[in-house]
Amino acid sequence: MLRPFSTFPRGAPGAGLLLIRIAACLILGTDVLTAVQGGSSVALSFYYAAMGFLGLLLLAGSWTQITGGLVALAALGNTIAQPQHRWCWLIFAALAAALALLGPGAWSVDARRYGWKRLEIPARKRDDAPLS
Repeated sequence: MLRPFSTFPRGAPGAGLLLIRIAACLILGTDVLTAVQGGSSVALSFYYAAMGFLGLLLLAGSWTQITGGLVALAALGNTIAQPQHRWCWLIFAALAAALALLGPGAWSVDARRYGWKRLEIPARKRDDAPLS
């Protein structure tokens, strides 16, 4: 999978990305729990189950580009569905889009799956024959 980022940051940038992933998961989890307690229709139950699953994928840092993009689209949809909380959903959409663009960081499933690989290039045999 082609990534728009070249590394999986460690240290403070990696910790920052982990905190953003945790915050996104908490926001999605709170929204899902609120909907479940309020009692929703079957169609909305599937929607909130999918959002809960996407929140877990974001927390794990798995398929971050796809997951972050889907969460950003869902948050933009919530700006229409819940106009009283429009600004909160717009900020959350920006947070999810940032995760999709920046990547998950070093402490993620994606980093384990697609991280830096060490390539060993074998030494070339030296040919002493003159070039013609």
